[in-house]
Formats: sequence, C-alpha cells, structure tokens
Amino acid sequence: MTFDHLWILHFLWLMPLAVLALVAYSRKRKKAMERFADAELLARLTGRDQSRRRVLKGLLLVGALGLMLFALAGPRWGSHYQEVSQKGVDIMILADVSRSMEVEDVKPSRLERAKREILDFLKVVQGDRVGLVAFSGAAFVQCPLTLDYAALEMFLNALKPDLIPVPGTDLGAAIEAGLSAFDFTSETDKVMLLITDGEDNEKKGLEAAQKAAAEDAKIFVFGMGDPSGGPIPLQEGKGGFKKDSEGKLILSKLDEESLKKIAATSGGVYVRSVAGDLDLDILYFEGIKSRTEAQTLKSGKIKVYEERFTLFALAAFLFLLLEAVIVTSRSREQRAKRREQRA
Repeated sequence: MTFDHLWILHFLWLMPLAVLALVAYSRKRKKAMERFADAELLARLTGRDQSRRRVLKGLLLVGALGLMLFALAGPRWGSHYQEVSQKGVDIMILADVSRSMEVEDVKPSRLERAKREILDFLKVVQGDRVGLVAFSGAAFVQCPLTLDYAALEMFLNALKPDLIPVPGTDLGAAIEAGLSAFDFTSETDKVMLLITDGEDNEKKGLEAAQKAAAEDAKIFVFGMGDPSGGPIPLQEGKGGFKKDSEGKLILSKLDEESLKKIAATSGGVYVRSVAGDLDLDILYFEGIKSRTEAQTLKSGKIKVYEERFTLFALAAFLFLLLEAVIVTSRSREQRAKRREQRA
C-alpha cells in the first residue's frame, strides 16, 4: 500500500485526543446528572444507562475519524500501465546578457525583468521542450532542450552581465547558437524566443534570421527597454554610467525596427515588454501556439496506481451510521418499541 498524501497520517495523533475528549465529556455529563437528582430518580427519568453501548458509540466515532484520515491520505494498491504521450514544440530562449541590459528604463532593469518574464513563461508552457542561450558579444548554449523546467530555472538564475566576458551584442551569434541546439532530423516545429534590447553591434542579426527562415525555424522577438533609452551603468561596484569621449552619457535605446525585421523575416512576431507581467504569456498563446503545430516529444507507458480512498470513506460512513442508531438507555428502547407497536 502507498499513499498519495502520506503527511496526512501525521494527524492520526488526533485519535487518542478524541478518546480523551470523549472520556472527559462522559465524566462531566455524569457529574452534572448526579447534581441534578439522585441515582434512583435519574433511573426513573432517563432509564437505565447502558455504559457498554456508550463505549461502543465512542469507539465507532474514533474509528470513523481514523478511517476518514486514511481516506484523505489517498491509499493506493494495485496498478496498471497506461500509454501516455507528451506533445509540444522545441523552443530555444535567446537571452541578452550584455551590459546594456542593465539599463533601468524598465524596472528593476531590463535583464531582471526578462528573467521574471521567462519564469512566468515556464509556468504556462504546455509540454514543450525549452532550452536557453545566453549571449552578448558571443553566444553559448547554457541549457539544451529539456522538459525539466526546474533545471532550466537553475541556469536562468545564473544570468548576469558578467556571465560572458566578450562585450557587445551579437544577435547573429545568438541565432546561430539557437539553431545549433535544434535536432533538424525531427519533425518538431522549431522556435527561437529572442529577448534583447536590439542593439546589434555586429549587424548580423537579419542575415542569421534569413538562415533560420531557410531552416523553417521561427523567431519570436521580445523587445526589452524603451525607445527613448536610458544610461548604461558601469561595472558593478564602480558606480556611475558610461560616457563618451566628450563626457556625455551614452544612452541605450530599444531598436524596434531591427527586431521587427528579424521577426518578420523568419515568420515570427515582435512584442515589446510593457508594464504588465504577462507579456511573454500572451506571446506564447497568441504567437507561438497559433503559428506552430505540436508534435509528440515523448511517449511511453507509466504505472498508474489504483485509488482506494473510497473504501475507507464508505467504512467511515458506516461507522457513523451505526453510531447514530445505537441507543444508550432503556427508556429510549421502550419508546422505540412503542412507536413500532403503534405503527
């Protein structure tokens, strides 16, 4: 026997407490009756007390409590095998970790907002394999395609501007790295989710998007930041912002035009991050799901245990039913017989 919610069995200690409570109630009731009248008068008024039946009623109540706890714990025994399959698409998330992603034109920063959006995204994906590429001036596959979203979250938490020592933003390298992570021998639809502020220093993003389109891989772009831009913080611990040779602040602006072209070239969609927390969720359901077709990613047989909680619930109900019909005094028995005779 196994239990679906084994922790509920810890509440079985309520049974001895219930016994103590019933004993205390019985003694309190007896003392109250003794204060009301003497034993001979009580016998005339209430009939002869049946202490054994009271004990039986108490045992039935405590037994019903134990059976209900067992039912809530979800007892299972016996099993059968069931054929299951998991369908979805392959999604590579391309996350920009360049220094410009530290700009705070979206709160708390572009990178932190992107990480939060991805975490929300992982909560709504429906059986898709998801991987992660981190990029700045170079790109690396941080997590290959997987159905283990918890493992991917571990890699996601490690995304920081100093993760990749190569400065700059190379969208072409990011898309190339994303393509390299796909298995093109499978028929699964392939999607890249590019999360960036769009500052393509190498100007190779559009060319890589054309290559992705040729491989039938769609790029959905999520723009981080504001078109009006914001100052770029210096490295952590130095304070201040980046300035040009003339001492003027260098502003990092969201390049929406380039990102829209990349998305359109590959058959994807461009969306800009706004104040809401469901931007990527909308992009997933209204973009990725509507433009791709789920394929079987994993199939096999799983062992399914038979749920047996109904047996314990039924037994608890019978215990309570028996407890309700047991009478505890002769006068009640006599009244019941009279009603039967009249009927």
